[in-house]
Amino acid sequence: MEKYATYPSLRGKKVLITGGAEGIGAASVELFCRQGSIVIFLDYSASSAQALLDKIKAIPGASQPSFLHCDVTDLARLKACAEEVLATHGAVDVLLNNAARAGALTRVPTDEVTPESWDLDVNVNLRHQFFLTQAVVPAMRAQRAGSIINMGSITWRIPATGLPVYTLCKAAVVGMTRTHSKEFGPFGVRVNSVVPGAVATQRQIEEVMTEEYREEVFAAQSLKRDILPDEVARLILFLAADDSSAITGGSYVIDGGWVSDI
Repeated sequence: MEKYATYPSLRGKKVLITGGAEGIGAASVELFCRQGSIVIFLDYSASSAQALLDKIKAIPGASQPSFLHCDVTDLARLKACAEEVLATHGAVDVLLNNAARAGALTRVPTDEVTPESWDLDVNVNLRHQFFLTQAVVPAMRAQRAGSIINMGSITWRIPATGLPVYTLCKAAVVGMTRTHSKEFGPFGVRVNSVVPGAVATQRQIEEVMTEEYREEVFAAQSLKRDILPDEVARLILFLAADDSSAITGGSYVIDGGWVSDI
């Protein structure tokens, strides 16, 4: 870890992360803990969460995160978690709206989308980002500081086919990020989005990254290698830290040079 940046402004900052037990979320939880942040993460997988807790416990000098079980499609539970975090820790300094579903179950072509699959995809990939932001931003406004980071995707920019509802949700994240940056900016609250390409999370490797798909990704990317969850998490750290204190309303692509920009 010594070769990567340390951000003194993140030490002791209260960080709330959704979908924090696996993939980019888990990498973010670990890296914030290495920075000495006070991390609370939400996830529906208790087993994955426990594995992450055990891993971080063995890291010398890392702060220990807290885990709250939450299915982000359940807005009542999501609100309850937000209220518990605010009651325990006061204002959240950093919100990472990370939870999403982009595996094999999301890859439903337009002809096969049903009202039920539509609702599930929208609820897990978009709706919770809005309502968790709504829950935590009043305390951020009151302290006149905060960083909200929304997880997007380059799928709408490529544009990808075969997962239309996921793609439209991730396009909507860009619009939400921009409008919230204007709405909350006068109160010192910054809002940005991170826009990954094909990231080699364990779930993606198991469900999506066949050799054929990897060849397609490498052909599109400038960098002919996998993009790793830790690499995305390091961008998230920068957007959370005071080093990016004048940056808001932006969408930052990290895709090995697939689309390069928004």
